Amino acid sequence: MSNVQVITTPAAMSDWSESARRRGERIAFVPTMGALHAGHVSLLAAAREEGDRVVLSIFVNPTQFGPKEDLARYPRDLDGDLAKAASVGTDVAFVPGGADMYPPGAQTFIDVREVSQGLCGDRRPGHFTGVATVVAKFFGIVRPHVALFGEKDFQQLAVIRRMVADLNLPVEIVGRPTLREQDGLAMSSRNAYLSPTERGRAVAIFEGLSAARARFAAGERQSSVLVDAALAMMQDRVDCIDYVEIRAADSLRLVERLEKPAVILAAASVGATRLIDNMRLG
Repeated sequence: MSNVQVITTPAAMSDWSESARRRGERIAFVPTMGALHAGHVSLLAAAREEGDRVVLSIFVNPTQFGPKEDLARYPRDLDGDLAKAASVGTDVAFVPGGADMYPPGAQTFIDVREVSQGLCGDRRPGHFTGVATVVAKFFGIVRPHVALFGEKDFQQLAVIRRMVADLNLPVEIVGRPTLREQDGLAMSSRNAYLSPTERGRAVAIFEGLSAARARFAAGERQSSVLVDAALAMMQDRVDCIDYVEIRAADSLRLVERLEKPAVILAAASVGATRLIDNMRLG
């Protein structure tokens, strides 16, 4: 297990990438906010297959948190993160400070319009502007050939794909399937907030989506029926349901009847912890 080189400034990160590119090496990049779990580690392992060099970023991005959200208490464990990254052969961890990413007076932000509306975009105003902006900045600093994202944040992945296409950014975007706990709960850094009792109830989100998928597999194509199947499994076990919706897999537009590949997406709170998940249909 080799050590991961830690780089803390954008200039040093760009120098490292420039040297790697001059040697003809393909750079694979996984952006994270740290608190790595097995889902992140699987992304890093996949990045190892995609490139000659693997770069991980660890940065709790303030611009994607709302005023009442969990920025201050978001879990941080740099030593643990570096050990996990090293276990799958990560070359570099880029760990910038806030002023490195947002210099004093920063006023340029990226707004990906349609695809960031609805779902989490409506519940977390400004969230996807923060995501798109920080990812674009990382792409400019790290200069990767390919970047990997988990499909658990399906709307985020759609926002990033749209941004890359619209801005002609020379980065290949790879989405990877959601990794789950043994009982099906989607892996998330926020799962650490759940008490044992809440953890037991949180699996209702997975079970609700699974119920909808089973109805789809049995031939049901009406969105409202599939959503009701999911809600029936969830509503008595979670504390608040933000949304359960079915969207087109490519455009994220609402669909009433499923004729093409779609995705069912859910967000719900268990205790004070907001969790998201999704499953593809077709």
